[in-house]
Amino acid sequence: MVGHSDLKVIINKEIKNFHSIWLDEKGTINAIDQRKLPFSFEIFQAKDLKQTCFAIKEMVVRGAPLIGITAAYGILQAANAFIGEDFSQLEKKLKNASEELAKTRPTAVDLFNALYRLEAVLDSSLSVTKNIESVKSMVETIVKETLEECRGIGEVGNRLIADKCTIMTICNAGALATIDFGTALAPIRKANEVGKEITVYVNETRPRIQGGRLTAWELHNEGIEHFINADGAAGHLISQGKIDLVIVGADRIVSNGDIANKIGTYTLSVLCKEHKVPFYVAAPRSTFDLKTASGKEIIIEERSGEEVRTAMSIDSINETKAKRRIIHHPFSQNVNPAFDITPAKNISGIITPTEILQQPLEQSIKRFFG
Repeated sequence: MVGHSDLKVIINKEIKNFHSIWLDEKGTINAIDQRKLPFSFEIFQAKDLKQTCFAIKEMVVRGAPLIGITAAYGILQAANAFIGEDFSQLEKKLKNASEELAKTRPTAVDLFNALYRLEAVLDSSLSVTKNIESVKSMVETIVKETLEECRGIGEVGNRLIADKCTIMTICNAGALATIDFGTALAPIRKANEVGKEITVYVNETRPRIQGGRLTAWELHNEGIEHFINADGAAGHLISQGKIDLVIVGADRIVSNGDIANKIGTYTLSVLCKEHKVPFYVAAPRSTFDLKTASGKEIIIEERSGEEVRTAMSIDSINETKAKRRIIHHPFSQNVNPAFDITPAKNISGIITPTEILQQPLEQSIKRFFG
C-alpha cells in the first residue's frame, strides 16, 4: 500500500486503511476485488494488459473515476513491457492497448478521457525512454488529480449537508468507485468527520446490489448511520418526508448537463422533482464529456441477463464465500441496462471539486470549463 488512504477497512476487528487500487514496485495492479465484497475482502492482481481489461469488464473495479485510473495503469503496463528503441512501434503498441481498454465498458467517460490524455503525451521527437517516462508522469498526474478533486468534492458538498440531515444515494460513489474519498460519498464522509449527525439511506441498486453491498460496507466501516432500502421503497421514503437531500455520482456528464448514472438514478430524480427534494450530482472534471451535446447520444451499456436472474448470497454472517444463486423464474428473458439518463432539468446542481454548478447547467458547465 503506497501513500495515505482514508478508506477504512475492518479486518479481524482491526481498522486498516487502503486505497481501492495501487500499483506495486513490480508494475502489478492491486485492486480491492469488488465482486467479493462485503462477504470477503480480497485483493485482485492484474499483471498485464489482458488481466487489466478483465478487471474493468468483469467489474473487479467499477465506478467512473476508478475505471479511468485502471485504464491509465493498463497503458503504463503496456509501456513498461515495451522492448526496443523504435518510437513508431511503441506508439503502435500503446494504440493497440488503448483500443483494447476502450472496448471494456462504453458508458463511463473517465476511461476515454484518461486514454486520450495518455495518447496526447507521446512525442516522436523524444526517445522511447523519454516517452515512457512521460506516460508514467501523466498516470501519476491522473491519480493525484483524482485524489485532490474527490477531496475537494467532499469540502464543497459538505456545505449542502445540515446537522441531522438524512441523505439518500444510489449505487456506490464512494472510495471504492474512485481511489479514495469518493464522489457522492465524499460530502457525507466530510460531514461525518466534522461532527454532523447524519443518516444515509442506501438504495440497494439492483441487479448487482452496489448500494447494499459496497456503499453499505463503506458506511459501516466509517461508523456512519445508514439504512439499506429496496429500490422500490425510495418513492415511499421520499414522499413521507424522510429524505432531506439526494446525492448521486455520475458516469458521464455531457455539455447540456444531462448525466448517465447507475440504472434507477433517473427514477430518483423524478421522485425528487415531484416532492421538491434537492437532487445533486457529484463528479470530478474527468467525468465531464463536453464533446457530447445531450444524454440522447450516450451509449448505454447492456449487461448480461445473468446479473438480473441471480444474486450473490451467503447462508450465515460467518460465511466468507458467497454463492451465486438464481432468485427468480429461471426460464424468462431478462433485460439489463446498466445505466439511465437523468435530464439536466431534474438536477438541482452539480458538486465539483471547487464549486456547485447551478441551473441553468449548460451555461454553468460552459463557464466552469472556460
